[in-house]
Parts: sequence; structure tokens; C-alpha cells
Amino acid sequence: MTNDKTDVEWIVAGDRPLAIIISHEFKPEATQFITPPQHTQQVGLIVYSQGGTIVPHFHSPLERHIVGTPETLLVRSGKVEVSLYDDGQVLVARRILDVGDVLVLLGGGHGFNMLEDTVLLEVKQGPYTGLVEKVRF
Repeated sequence: MTNDKTDVEWIVAGDRPLAIIISHEFKPEATQFITPPQHTQQVGLIVYSQGGTIVPHFHSPLERHIVGTPETLLVRSGKVEVSLYDDGQVLVARRILDVGDVLVLLGGGHGFNMLEDTVLLEVKQGPYTGLVEKVRF
């Protein structure tokens, strides 16, 4: 298990991206989107100087067709080890996430081991269907 912290780490299996880990230490000088534009969940760091503003706005209704359930997790408190698997359920990587780290799950499988009492903020695509959406292994 390695845990060499980089600002943004892409974990891949072959040519398939499985996850992106964004370190809590990553502080870009300008706005930077981490996920590619075609990804079903856009994740980026938006940078503003003191006094900057965002003009009031709303997002127009737009119908999208999304396959899968993209997830993004933020470690609010505690410490967690994440195990990342390829589509064949083979372990590819293990990483330890600290407070403030962000995990963007792109593909494959994943599991978690809480190393401390932990609170994760999870954002994923809805609505919840009530159908069996997970395959456990």
C-alpha cells in the first residue's frame, strides 16, 4: 500500500480510469476542472480572489442521458482506506484518504475500511431508483 500524496492522482487499470484522488493540500492558483468535459459528473476547484462574486443565476432544465452512478466523496472527518478494483474485481490500488481529500469514482469497483471514526460527504447521481444498484463482491 502506497500513500505518496500528490495534488491530483489518477488511478487507472489499463486505459480505463477508475478514480481520481484530489489531495486536501491541492490549492490551484486558477480554476481547474479535474474531470474531463464528457464525464457524467463534473468536479473542479473554482478559484476566486477576495471580493470576487458569482452573478446570481439558475441552470436551465436540460435533459441528459446518464448510464451508471457517478460518485464523489469528501472526507469530512476521520481517515479511511479505499480499495479500488478494475471491472474484473481485481484489486488495483489502495489509498488512505485524510480530512479534506476528495475521491471521484469513475469506474470499476471500490470498498472502504474506516481507520478512524469517519464522516464522508457523498454526492452521486440521482434519483434513487429503489432498484438493485450495487453488485457486491
